Amino acid sequence: MSEKVCVGAIAGSFGVRGEVRLKSFTAIPEDIAIYAPLETEDGKHSYTVKITRQIKNGLAARLSGVSSKEAADALRGTQLYVPRERLPSLPDDEFYHADLIGLEVTDTGGTALGKVMAVINNGADDLLELRAPGQKQTVLLPFTKAVVPTVDLAQGRIVADPPEGLFS
Repeated sequence: MSEKVCVGAIAGSFGVRGEVRLKSFTAIPEDIAIYAPLETEDGKHSYTVKITRQIKNGLAARLSGVSSKEAADALRGTQLYVPRERLPSLPDDEFYHADLIGLEVTDTGGTALGKVMAVINNGADDLLELRAPGQKQTVLLPFTKAVVPTVDLAQGRIVADPPEGLFS
């Protein structure tokens, strides 16, 4: 079975004719339609996508087989996936968020800082949400070249040089 990458989620219905509110996790939001058909995580449902317009916080789209407001509302919260091989290769300094989640993070001296739980886009730079050993709350680490000089997907690790006081 091919590894799947989440490229979007359905946020509910848009209007009364079966359009959905679509959140795209692709670099260029409209590109989500290029990767169709999009599948549910379990692979039981597959949808072709036609973007109808941009709306606040996402896109309005028609999905194959969804023709009523009720059907669109029933899909609220559904995450949409594509097989990894359908996605383009990335340059060396770019990463799919799915590849970063679960990686171990150490500082430049090799001390464990935690594990990546999520990648958050705050509008400027991405942040890595880390579950740090012995801490109840997660830590947000700026995902910049200065703070994260090394991402080694082959070894499953990230080397970070966090700002002073972030982990104290």
